[in-house]
Amino acid sequence: MLDTHELSRRPGTMSEVSRVVPAPADLGTAVIGIPEGGDLTLGLRLEAVMEGVLVTGVVRGTAVGECVRCLDEVTEQVTVRVQELFAYPERVEAAEESGDEDAEEESVLVDDQADIEPAVRDSLVTALPFQPLCREDCPGLCSECGARLEDDPEHHHDVVDPRWSALQTMLEQSSVSDETKES
Repeated sequence: MLDTHELSRRPGTMSEVSRVVPAPADLGTAVIGIPEGGDLTLGLRLEAVMEGVLVTGVVRGTAVGECVRCLDEVTEQVTVRVQELFAYPERVEAAEESGDEDAEEESVLVDDQADIEPAVRDSLVTALPFQPLCREDCPGLCSECGARLEDDPEHHHDVVDPRWSALQTMLEQSSVSDETKES
């Protein structure tokens, strides 16, 4: 929450906020995110405008997750821009009374407090990598046994294509019948 009381609802007044805050819970996806309580660095500008308070700036944090190929830990610095207009409550009420359907979706100041968490969440989560990698050329894990391919680059399995399994069975049967004829 940001206190906007010092702007006094005078358009043109401005203040800057620089602080480090703990990250809220569930700030990420299933594979990568900012850990709860991790540091989020805020560098924001609050500007009073006719409609409310415009909050713009940058949010930085360190995302932690798993490589989607090898499951090793991945850490990545994330920096996003945030911009959100927090409308004065009376402006939103007036817009709703006039039938403006978009008024319900606007962020509203409550007791001169701007809740920036939804805006930060929307910006940060969409900036996270969809498939995080520990490095671009990560070989991953063996799909047959789960062995780390980085540890053994020559790792392989002799697997018969299931489409040829009937021929493999015939080959094994002919080997057995050849051995019985020879004795």
